[in-house]
Amino acid sequence: MIASGAATGAVVTGLGIVAPTGIGIEEHWQAVLAGKSGIARITQFDPSSYPVQLAGEVAGFDAKDRVPGRLIPQTDRWTHLALAATEDALADAEVDPAGLPEYAMAVVTASSSGGTQFGQHEMERLYLKGPSWVGVYQSIAWFYAATTGQVSIRHGMRGPCAVFCGEQAGGLDVIGQARRLLRTQSQLVVTGGTDSWMCPYALVAQLSNRMLSTSDDQGRAYLPFDADASGYLPGEGGAILITERADAARARGAGPGYGAVLGYAASFDQSQRTGRPPVLAGTVRRALDDARVDPSDVDVVFADAIGVPELDLVEASAISEVFGPRAVPVTAPKTLTGRLYGGGAALDVATALLAMRDSVVPHTVGPTRLAPGCDIDLVRDEPREQPVSTALVLARGHGGFNTAVVVGRTDRQAA
Repeated sequence: MIASGAATGAVVTGLGIVAPTGIGIEEHWQAVLAGKSGIARITQFDPSSYPVQLAGEVAGFDAKDRVPGRLIPQTDRWTHLALAATEDALADAEVDPAGLPEYAMAVVTASSSGGTQFGQHEMERLYLKGPSWVGVYQSIAWFYAATTGQVSIRHGMRGPCAVFCGEQAGGLDVIGQARRLLRTQSQLVVTGGTDSWMCPYALVAQLSNRMLSTSDDQGRAYLPFDADASGYLPGEGGAILITERADAARARGAGPGYGAVLGYAASFDQSQRTGRPPVLAGTVRRALDDARVDPSDVDVVFADAIGVPELDLVEASAISEVFGPRAVPVTAPKTLTGRLYGGGAALDVATALLAMRDSVVPHTVGPTRLAPGCDIDLVRDEPREQPVSTALVLARGHGGFNTAVVVGRTDRQAA
């Protein structure tokens, strides 16, 4: 079943990427296709006394080159990354915010850790030097909504603004919210997300979930769906997307864009605590129904791929239940970046749109032997050239959040 066109559908007209795989669309995309990993030993602090030594860092990013000087001491690195990505996304979409009605533009971003580096440095000043050394911006720079606020202020976007805190799932929830806003009062929504947790305080906080890989083997530390999976590696960065109402994009002379947001669904899963069946398969079905596409229409699934054996099995089983065993290509390029929390799923959506653009499914670097029960067609070894008209992106957040988003070519645009 093919979705019908609609003037008010949500189209993605611009991308901004700041990731361990590269800064900018093509640098990231070529790294993904080449299987070039951004995983390395942590450099932003000395990790030698911590069990996790590896992560995905955005190499070569200097805020002084991308962020107004007055904002740098007022904001955290995760906001710096988002401000740069937003500038790139707006340029990619050929949008000048000054030429649009200020209340018709909205900002909805995802965040998981907030401004942890900024917060840790201010706490160090408090404990080592006293209260008078704590900066006034401590009250806002660490806050989850800081990025949304700074993007809104910088570009004069005074429509609805929000932040979603759903760990990895939040990066898809914001895209679902952007589509809702485009159906009502907004004509353009800046969405997606970034995160940056590169400080001891944030790493220690993450260790409490007992899901991080402690392997020091860069190539084998993060192996989703693999028999040797031992957890995931963290990373920083993400992607910002410019979403527009299709008719508004056409009115300003924009091209067809990268694709359309066809469907969205979310759920909350407490099966690990209650013993009830997982709900991920149902979430996928609802997203497909919302998109008005059948499972057979989906050309690729970008998996959440957490790398924890029991959770990988839940996801693989859900994919097999909806699509059939090994019936749809599955990929997880995040093995090259680590899990980027609020930025990870948004980056997956951006990568899925590039896969549609170039008719190729990127491969998953690392896994070599599927774990028992993971009966999926995991694309490995090399990219798979094939038409990609519709892609499903999955994300799960710590605590039970599940989200699914369907994106497709603009000729499959849903109402």
